[in-house]
Amino acid sequence: MTVEPLSLSPVGTEMLDDPAADPGAVAESLRNITRSNRWFGGAAAVRHGLRRVLAGVPAGTELTLLDLGTGAGDLPLAAVRHATRAGIRLRPIGLERSRVAAALARASGVTCAVACAGAPPLREKSVDLVLVSQLIHHLAPGSAVRLFRTCDRLARVGVVIADLRRGALAPLAFRVGARALGFDPVTLADGLTSIRRGYTAGELRSLLEAAGIAGWVGRRPGYRLVATWRPHGSTPPAAVERR
Repeated sequence: MTVEPLSLSPVGTEMLDDPAADPGAVAESLRNITRSNRWFGGAAAVRHGLRRVLAGVPAGTELTLLDLGTGAGDLPLAAVRHATRAGIRLRPIGLERSRVAAALARASGVTCAVACAGAPPLREKSVDLVLVSQLIHHLAPGSAVRLFRTCDRLARVGVVIADLRRGALAPLAFRVGARALGFDPVTLADGLTSIRRGYTAGELRSLLEAAGIAGWVGRRPGYRLVATWRPHGSTPPAAVERR
């Protein structure tokens, strides 16, 4: 069966949307995004979502974590460090459409396959946790809904969505931070487009509802949104097998 590719957001364009973009520029942008995640709330948003989905999971448990659109692999590694502090071992797996990003993720220590998040080469309920960070704003609303349903089918224990929250002061805050960290002009331009593509908390809730998912949605510092839910047919946290 042929799966229709995910459609991009109709709001603006970003270099990282283009599979044929210059590899050197892609690598530089991804390195800057890694720094942005560290300083501007991306990693903190993921940790907050993990705290919610790991609540009740016994210490000593080993879980698989699938990161769709993993970029340079910094966020699944941050997730591993966070879970370790709770006595939980995560085995991260990345999925990336970009071969440049996949190579960077592998170099950082994350097992990564090259594939589209809309058609992951995985069976239903084949991973414990699914993470999607800063990918949803790249997609048209209908494709975001489709991706949420895919996450729900794949995950056994929980799903974490972390993305950008659209706000009036977000562009100014990003300009100041990006210049302070010396981001290149392409990353700066793409970041401003990403902010325009971001969602409000209400819009994200509506997309989840359209996907048939009853999830929690909350705001986080750095103009971030986090959504979490237990997938349909999920394994109760206390019953997760200690591998």
